[in-house]
Amino acid sequence: MLNRYREEYFINLNPIQAGGKTNSLIRKVATNFVDGYSICDYCAGALHRIEKPPVCKLIIDLAKFLGTDEVVLTHGAREGKFMVMNLLLDPGDVIIIDSNRHYSTYVATEGVKARVYEVPCTSYPYFEITPDAYEETIKEIIKKEGTSPKLALLTHVDGDYGNLTNALEISSICKKYEIPFLLNAAYTAGRMKVNAKELGVDFLVCSCHKSFGIPGPLGILGISEKYKDIFLKKSEKYPKKDISLLGCTSRSASTATLIETLPHLENRVENYEEEVEKARFFVERMESLGEIKQIGVKPKKHDLIRLETPFLYEMGLKHRKKGYFLYEELQDRGITGLTPGQTKWFKISTYGLTWKQVKYLVGAFEEIVHQETNNF
Repeated sequence: MLNRYREEYFINLNPIQAGGKTNSLIRKVATNFVDGYSICDYCAGALHRIEKPPVCKLIIDLAKFLGTDEVVLTHGAREGKFMVMNLLLDPGDVIIIDSNRHYSTYVATEGVKARVYEVPCTSYPYFEITPDAYEETIKEIIKKEGTSPKLALLTHVDGDYGNLTNALEISSICKKYEIPFLLNAAYTAGRMKVNAKELGVDFLVCSCHKSFGIPGPLGILGISEKYKDIFLKKSEKYPKKDISLLGCTSRSASTATLIETLPHLENRVENYEEEVEKARFFVERMESLGEIKQIGVKPKKHDLIRLETPFLYEMGLKHRKKGYFLYEELQDRGITGLTPGQTKWFKISTYGLTWKQVKYLVGAFEEIVHQETNNF
């Protein structure tokens, strides 16, 4: 039987897992709904209208929580992005995306045969997407194509550097040029406050298994009133079924756990500033150890941290375990989540750790550095 004890026995630093850690109650709910289609015991033909468990109430509560007019459940943020592109773009249409986008964003553009313009980021070491660069790219598109792009996408926080980009300013630019605006909030919604109306967003995609503390796969697509009829169009033959959703989406334990966790999320997003403080504390202490540099915008505004650590790489060259020494030393101290063998740079997240755990984490790195320095 397969077993996994990472969350029970280790401090897990993996940034794609940090916001998806579950608690005992969520695990119990997941177990209760683990059987296939168990969410559908009382279904009358449409997932979002199920009253027991209260999926219908969940949809209403999610729309309020995210500040959107309509909400549909998907199997992940990538599915939501593809859905928007598929309904708004024809083959050959132009889409503008940021260069820090997730790979699935680009794959989705390939799936709809769109032509892509990427907004460049600033140079090393910040890799920032700025509103000015966004507007300059739009102007370039208009000059070359004779018209504005049919859709604009922004990655709210990217998965490489953890940069929080100014979505409000960019949405204002998109409105100026009458471009529908899609915000990928996979690393933000569920961790920090994200309100689509306040940010001027037409479409909002979220990843529940990345930032809502539940098992996946599950995503959310928020839709503004302006586009509701396009996205919620019903089948002529099966009038209860939404065409864009192929009828229904997540019919699994993940939907049940989202019902259970939403009230908790409403409280935890209020405390996100403390999560940022932990990230900044960790960066400050790590950079004091020697040749270590945070890559990305400073100071941190998000929990995802990328560190450049060339002197750890040099240590690995002299170590009998080579680059694996760091991974194993951390494992011995109850810390996991780094890629085995990677020492030139690495990404981590301190999200959800207690201050005691963050300080222990810093102490572990300090101990390893001093130990290896004395050995060589």
